[in-house]
Amino acid sequence: MIFRRASFLLCVLAAAPCHASTSPAPPSVGKRLTEETMSQNLRGMEYAVRGSVVIAADRINHDLTDPDSETKHPYDHIIYTNIGNPQGVGQNPLTWPRQVLSLCDLPDECGVDHPKASEMFPADAVERAREIKKALGGSTGAYTHSQGPLAFRKDITAFIEKRDGGVKADPQNIFMTNGASSAIGMVLTALIADSSCGVMIPVPQYPIYSASIDLLGGQKVGYYLDESKNWDMNLKEMERSLDEAKAKGIKVNSFVLINPGNPTGQVLSKESVKEIVKFCAKHNLVLLADEVYQENLYDDNAQFESCKKAAAETGLLDDDAIELISFHSTSKGLFGECGRRGGYMELTGIDEKVQDQLYKLASSGLCSGVPGQIMTSLMVRGPKEGDVSYEDHEREKVTIFDSLKRRAKIVSEGLDSIPGFSCQTAQGSMYCFPKVTMPEGAIKAAEEQGIPADTLYALSLLESTGICVVPASGFGQEEGRWGFRTTFLPPEAEMENAVKLFKKHHEEFTAKYSA
Repeated sequence: MIFRRASFLLCVLAAAPCHASTSPAPPSVGKRLTEETMSQNLRGMEYAVRGSVVIAADRINHDLTDPDSETKHPYDHIIYTNIGNPQGVGQNPLTWPRQVLSLCDLPDECGVDHPKASEMFPADAVERAREIKKALGGSTGAYTHSQGPLAFRKDITAFIEKRDGGVKADPQNIFMTNGASSAIGMVLTALIADSSCGVMIPVPQYPIYSASIDLLGGQKVGYYLDESKNWDMNLKEMERSLDEAKAKGIKVNSFVLINPGNPTGQVLSKESVKEIVKFCAKHNLVLLADEVYQENLYDDNAQFESCKKAAAETGLLDDDAIELISFHSTSKGLFGECGRRGGYMELTGIDEKVQDQLYKLASSGLCSGVPGQIMTSLMVRGPKEGDVSYEDHEREKVTIFDSLKRRAKIVSEGLDSIPGFSCQTAQGSMYCFPKVTMPEGAIKAAEEQGIPADTLYALSLLESTGICVVPASGFGQEEGRWGFRTTFLPPEAEMENAVKLFKKHHEEFTAKYSA
């Protein structure tokens, strides 16, 4: 009987009109997180390397690879020269590091302890994998020390000491990071205390700096490189920039040096690097030395000089007169292991309490990726002479380097030969940064569209040829200058053809906007 009454009541309630409900309907509200309510620093941040031109390239690439797409283009693939991603455009990985990394990832019984391991892998790869697994505590799947395993940091300090002619390095001052980019972000986070803090950055510069400074709410203080002198530094220009910033009330606390240059491809002389460390010491600026292209030197007369070595030779290290943070990465050089996200920073002359705070920041992310940590150790300490893999490893590196050197020449000289182009020699890194004469009609058309003229140019180049470059305006440049950054990483034959396409497009573009 009770059950029947309950069922009856439920039926009555179910049939009752909605207005009989005693609970009001929730008010209608919009999204909590919108463009207006989100961080406006993030909203205003720009990162040109993956900007509008790349987005357009990805859309076209979808058309080209989607069998159902009805959109046609006058080419069958995109030539991505917008980013320094060597293996993404055909560079083969080095064999020995991949062998070691594979053995590290495999369970012991399937890898280093497999009865046929010596038949499948060279002995020095098996030995190094055992050493690495011991340093990791047995597994690549576990967290490591927040600065990276001590054994790996010792490998890095040995590399630095050898590179710098015996200048001492301390593994306690090494932080292993997810590429150089995360290290740069950590340091800028510490430097930018409020909106009055300024960071001196080169113009042109790699957009990680401008983007990060904008995100953190700091002030960009640009100093211009001298294009007429192959993008060399100019001490008077540095002093001018600093004085102007101070006059505006900006508290400039740091200075960024990218050597070899990105996007400009220059390699600074020993004298120039010494001038920079002395400038930073004189003005009490923390020097951020982006040295990720230190192996990419193609000019036979160029020589890489680290800021740390320059500081030692000028007596600044002995006097504790400089604050220096240097960055390196597995993404560039001859490894090109961008996806591994391996890298490190070395702190020199940094206040111990600040270093503790950076350690706290590193700890908040637990540790950098272990494959990247392993790859960094393998980059700074490869097989030694006499090991079974040594000759093959060095031969592979020479093959990659020689091809890069040829491509640097093909592209820089090829672009410079195009009427309306001016391109400085690529002494190092992976890029050319040509200046392009822009027709007045193109400048006007770009203004009407609300975009820089070289963005219009880069989009036209993409649509016509399939070549994806980055407009020079995304890196900063002098007023009235237009151009773009291109890598020379795709295969040699493709870059030779690309130079022809650059020329053909420029002729057509100039004719179109000069009419």
